[in-house]
Amino acid sequence: MANLNELNGTYTLDTTHTQIGFVARHAMVTKVRGRFAEFEGTASTGENLQDAKINIVIQAASVNSGNADRDGHMQTADFFDTENFKTITFDSTNVVASGETLTVTGDLTIKGITRSVTVDFDFMGAAQDPFGNERVGLEGSVVVNRKDWNIDFDVPLATGGLLVSEKITLEFEISAIKQA
Repeated sequence: MANLNELNGTYTLDTTHTQIGFVARHAMVTKVRGRFAEFEGTASTGENLQDAKINIVIQAASVNSGNADRDGHMQTADFFDTENFKTITFDSTNVVASGETLTVTGDLTIKGITRSVTVDFDFMGAAQDPFGNERVGLEGSVVVNRKDWNIDFDVPLATGGLLVSEKITLEFEISAIKQA
């Protein structure tokens, strides 16, 4: 199994085995989890990971929280406004490997607004799958404020707080396959 610093080449997200999702606090007492069902992404490196370029494109309307009514609401202007903003994108600007951690900084664009975010990924390993593909795994998360991207739906609660938390955890479970 290769270590993180030995990775090079071009990798494509295995969308069947990758999950890009989020967690939001609901009514201040529980969590709602969701994910995006349609996305694509690549990572290309030169001689070392510091040269890496990572690009991800998510189809915003593919949001799935397990509740059709909520998913429909998240497609409106209150949340992702998928009629006007079809995709959510991430383009890396800096990649640093340290031990078994990959720190990726990049531009996250939601609803036409771009903000820099930094995600620390744990390297889960590399292996050759039964089909001869070199596969790598990474897991990471970052907390963002949804209002930074004009996702500003608010319903104040009588007991204080909001129906949907401002802080959202973005979660990434990545499986990527090296291209020939």
